[in-house]
Amino acid sequence: MRHLRTLNISFLACMLLAAAPNITNAGSLTGSEGDKRFPPTISGNVKDPCTKAWKGYVAARGHSAYATTPYSRVVDLYIICGTSLNAKSQEAAEAKALESCVRTREHYKVRNGGRCEIAASK
Repeated sequence: MRHLRTLNISFLACMLLAAAPNITNAGSLTGSEGDKRFPPTISGNVKDPCTKAWKGYVAARGHSAYATTPYSRVVDLYIICGTSLNAKSQEAAEAKALESCVRTREHYKVRNGGRCEIAASK
């Protein structure tokens, strides 16, 4: 009987160890691209503000969103983007990311290139 109790405790300990990585990542959205509505065009230049914004979005732990002008559909010489990181909800992140993108368009007085759209959110 004592041998069975030790075996059960060992089995439970192994199950907890196997589940531990999943428990620590539960609730974290770090590394996730979330729900992609269209593939954002990223220059690949590490100094580009929108490349930095996309990498920040993917690295964000909580609800976040990335908004951009649809460069892939309207070919221009620039990309305008905006993000919201670690918001209270996905919807709140989307609203703030759109506001950020629109403010950037207004700041640079951009009239072409399409309107800001949510490219991805989580």
